[in-house]
Amino acid sequence: MEVKQEVQVPLLPPQVNTPMRAKRVTKKILAPDPVHGNRLVTRLVNRVMQRGKKSTAEKITYKALDIVKAKGEDPIKIFETAVANVGPKMEVRPRRVGGASYQVPSEVRGDRRISLALRWIVQYAQKRSSKEYKGYAEKLAAELTDAAAGAGESIKKRDTVHRMAEANRAFAHFKW
Repeated sequence: MEVKQEVQVPLLPPQVNTPMRAKRVTKKILAPDPVHGNRLVTRLVNRVMQRGKKSTAEKITYKALDIVKAKGEDPIKIFETAVANVGPKMEVRPRRVGGASYQVPSEVRGDRRISLALRWIVQYAQKRSSKEYKGYAEKLAAELTDAAAGAGESIKKRDTVHRMAEANRAFAHFKW
């Protein structure tokens, strides 16, 4: 007959309920692009990039900025103005309160504002008609100039987001 030995598990101290167990994630600082020396252009290149083809994305982006320059305007100034114009100031975020979901308006902070602006500019540049523009660089250049002028699909998207936030202002008191 076998005698089973009872293994004693050492008692652990009670878990302290800490809000964060892991280290804070540090944001990676992107290197400025080699041509213009601008970090925002690097972010645009990364947003244009598909399937890891960065050199192709750089060619497209720089060609688009050259097209803007050929029109007699400063490409970096136009690009920064476009990003500033397209970036939303308010957006709605879903919040569950008592079994119901409310669209609660909240302010969009700096980095997310730039990310959304770049995403929308690239998205609506891709959607432009291929009959009207020869290549993707032309589409991107047209979207950038339109956005800088306060027109274009990306500006319409920003206005839609702002209208949603304005319409749901009654739920602003649910903000956390």
